[in-house]
Amino acid sequence: MSSIELTDSQRKILNELVNLYREEEDAVKGETIADAVGRNAGTIRNQMQSLKALQLVEGVPGPKGGYKPTATAFEALDLQNLDEPAATPLFHKGERLDDVNVQEINLTSVHHPELCRAEIHVQASVRDFHEGDSVSVGPTPLSKLVIDGTVDGKDDTASVLILKIDGMEAPAEPSAH
Repeated sequence: MSSIELTDSQRKILNELVNLYREEEDAVKGETIADAVGRNAGTIRNQMQSLKALQLVEGVPGPKGGYKPTATAFEALDLQNLDEPAATPLFHKGERLDDVNVQEINLTSVHHPELCRAEIHVQASVRDFHEGDSVSVGPTPLSKLVIDGTVDGKDDTASVLILKIDGMEAPAEPSAH
């Protein structure tokens, strides 16, 4: 866990920068970040100055310039900067999202099946997901777990979807005994 304390606004902006940087694989313009987080470009420039001072962001000058997250940014957001991460597909309303990687799945209340929830941490923006949308996650790389659910909430700042689980399935391996 990182020792850098970020405000919710800084965390949201930095998280969006990381998501956009992964999509573009190049410097991201402040205006693009501003549009993505619903803020004005001046506010983004001011926040970027403080994020630069924390060594979380580097500025890229020139016409193709913008901002890039540093390795420290990934640490501060508790993300892994993987060149080739294992892919866990995410489907939204039946359509596979190609540029989204599921980073973590946390199951809550599994002892109470009617109230079972899953927190799906993704490395992409969750702004296009809405309460009641159908979502399917998986199969995961190792256990081949597939979770089907309905969006029950979301945290835009941390890129987390909260699902009411409608079904889970993992292929059972025959016992060696």
